[in-house]
Amino acid sequence: MRTDRDDRGQVAVELLGMVPLILLTLALLWQVVLVGYTYTLAGNAADEAARACAVDDDWSEAALRHLDGAWAAGARPSCSVEGGMANAVVAIRVPVLFPGVGGLFTVRGKAGAVYEGEGP
Repeated sequence: MRTDRDDRGQVAVELLGMVPLILLTLALLWQVVLVGYTYTLAGNAADEAARACAVDDDWSEAALRHLDGAWAAGARPSCSVEGGMANAVVAIRVPVLFPGVGGLFTVRGKAGAVYEGEGP
């Protein structure tokens, strides 16, 4: 009968136990990156829409110009002129792990610019 224990294969077993945790951590970090990127895109699109609205240009096209396909497909821009200001809001859905897949929640980017157009 053998009394000493052999540790061969222990590292492989521990690695297999950790792989799901590592993959879950990476997926959560990627999702955080997508949330931040969506906020950035919504803010930039709102800036572009506000500038276009301020000079009576096509603000809807300006908002969607810099958005990629998956984000542009679900984007909802709007613009209004009140009190000498052109105010734009762009709503974009945050994708789940991949752009174009579902949506966790809606992000709203807001921007304003001094109205320089002919009239309301």
